Amino acid sequence: MTDFTEEKRIITELYRDLDTASPEAAKAVLKHHYAPNHIWRGYHPFDEIHGPEAVADRFWAPLKTSLTHLQRRQDVFMAGKNEMDGFASTWVVSMGHLMGLFDAPWLGIAPTGKMAFLRYCEFNKVENGQVTETAMYFDIPHLMMQAGLQPFPPQTAAHLVQPGPMTHDGLMFTPQSPETGEKTLGAINAMITDLGQWNSGLSLEDELRRTWHEDMIWWGPAGIGATYTIPRYAKQHSGPFRAGFTDRSKTTHICRMAEGHFGGFFGWPNFTATPTGGFMGMPATGKPGEFRVIDIYRRDGDKLAENWIFIDLLHFWKQQGVDILARMAEAPRT
Repeated sequence: MTDFTEEKRIITELYRDLDTASPEAAKAVLKHHYAPNHIWRGYHPFDEIHGPEAVADRFWAPLKTSLTHLQRRQDVFMAGKNEMDGFASTWVVSMGHLMGLFDAPWLGIAPTGKMAFLRYCEFNKVENGQVTETAMYFDIPHLMMQAGLQPFPPQTAAHLVQPGPMTHDGLMFTPQSPETGEKTLGAINAMITDLGQWNSGLSLEDELRRTWHEDMIWWGPAGIGATYTIPRYAKQHSGPFRAGFTDRSKTTHICRMAEGHFGGFFGWPNFTATPTGGFMGMPATGKPGEFRVIDIYRRDGDKLAENWIFIDLLHFWKQQGVDILARMAEAPRT
């Protein structure tokens, strides 16, 4: 068994303290659990923040003020060694939704007074009893849509509050078999090898079938949407994405890990590409753009069955000259 009990305990206690803290108390919580030189990498407009006090002031206190009675609803909780540094460091990953009552403005988004779900995934590096690095990506455009805004043109796939794994076994609070995690990491790496080529010589659907189940689900971010089965994924996202971009760089990750039947990675950025054929219903700019991405996977057998994706689309479009947040702050709700 691979035992990450201590690292999971540290993150569980962090979440317990943070989730019950008032906006004003968030700073004391993070100072207790984060290292003084902590690095936090987040979705635009937060980007990279240094030190626990700054993370509390810029992200957690405003969020808790806006989404009152905040509740963490986890769908995946896992830990593992990081392949990208030779399996030296340990990271704990949480994915799910932060749910609250949208009672005060956040980032210029007008409140609704109703339940709101902020889809999130967070990687935490644990060293010497503290968190030294965090990558937390979330889905601000999804929150905008819940508030009646339309930040992007109509998306090619479905807009949903996304469920967790079909198997309901993503919360791994107890040790898992290391062989199971190794198989999951192997399946993820095989998919990455195929994905990075774009020139396998196969049709897109047949290429996908090498590493994905026929009834795979791609839980994509708002603005693109979620899609089901290989043919629909090829039609509703993968095909349009490949057609819309050129000059895709090689993929780089800061962390890539797996535990049990689940695994994932993040980069800062993962890759760059140039939109030359249009993307998300928006015209091509010809400007290279960064893609900051978190992917979480569920393996079934020797192939991947589900994939939850977090793409910092606000950062990408800001690089293309489109400030989605500024535009939405001036738009009335529909």
